[in-house]
Amino acid sequence: MTSSTKRTRDKPTTDAPRKSRKKIAPDDLTTITEARDSNTPAKSDAPATLITGGTGFLGRHLLQNLIDAKTPRVRVMTTNAPAWLREMKVEVIEGSITNADDVRRAVKGVKEIYHLAGHVSRKVEDAHKMHAIHVEGTRLLCDAAMKAGVETIVLASSSGTLAVSESSTDMASEASAPPLEIITRWGYYASKFYQERTALENFTGANRRLVIMNPSLLLGAGDDRLSSTKVVLDFLARKIHVTPSGGLNFVDARDAAQAFQRAMRVGKHGERYLLGAVNWSFEKLFGRLERITKTPAPRLALPSKFKVFGAKAVDALFKQWNWASPLEPEEVEQAEHFWYFDSSKAERELGFMPRDPQETLQDTVDYVRRNFLGKSAAFAMKN
Repeated sequence: MTSSTKRTRDKPTTDAPRKSRKKIAPDDLTTITEARDSNTPAKSDAPATLITGGTGFLGRHLLQNLIDAKTPRVRVMTTNAPAWLREMKVEVIEGSITNADDVRRAVKGVKEIYHLAGHVSRKVEDAHKMHAIHVEGTRLLCDAAMKAGVETIVLASSSGTLAVSESSTDMASEASAPPLEIITRWGYYASKFYQERTALENFTGANRRLVIMNPSLLLGAGDDRLSSTKVVLDFLARKIHVTPSGGLNFVDARDAAQAFQRAMRVGKHGERYLLGAVNWSFEKLFGRLERITKTPAPRLALPSKFKVFGAKAVDALFKQWNWASPLEPEEVEQAEHFWYFDSSKAERELGFMPRDPQETLQDTVDYVRRNFLGKSAAFAMKN
């Protein structure tokens, strides 16, 4: 961290008891059934609500919420529409966020946009692709939205544009200066930072509102691509042999989706909202997962510099032999940092109230076991 990186220093959030909330059964989103009556088409005269990236982990939860809320016209822009999406009786635009013509078709007749389209990767070679999707794609969307008369965009960014530090005592907030010295090392977080700037510069003016959402690691049921929950799968498969010395924040994807809906209604123009449930060290996270799954947590801990150096050496060796590396050096390096922050602003202005983190972990484990580890693992989980 540089001395210019401003932080408010408070005690990291713990898993203290939260306000009680109704227990929600784990969402099995392997198959989403038709949410609208087949005899009730969308109202064609109403302005549409567009979701880019509506087939992703967060997008599917948000899409289901909008359908359940009887939103008059819901439109999804996706590169390839799966069968379950077409069965939902929503408007579907197949196309790329990086293609100007596709984007113009998608925003026609739209009043509000949830911009979730993105690509998550820790591979250095994917940096250009992420820049094209997050930065150039957002510029195209904002330009087209301005011309089409769109009033509001709720943008999905990442808590990592504000909340990452080398110290466990740093507690970020929306007022914190972006830790550029750290995030510019990593293609994903660098592209998300520049995505935010691009949106702020290109979607502005009278009757325009841009709200930036900064969720942390998304967990919970429904991540069929393992875009966020792979750490849980790796833990269950005992592929994690060393406990990182850093810490993370996570949030249930269902709670994040509800916060996005609220932001569309009451979020303030140009404001960011950090969304997180709890700040835990990796040691604490693995301890909780061990308790839930009965899978032993890794006992080995090494100094950070040895883990990062070792990961880079292994990766370089495998690449020299043209083999797929079992380690991503960026993932190892990131796990040696602390991704802690305070969600008070979202709680205060959006009514954000994350569920008990234990519920989120249990639902994540159940979903991963059921969908990625086979029936034998699911049976063992219950016994």
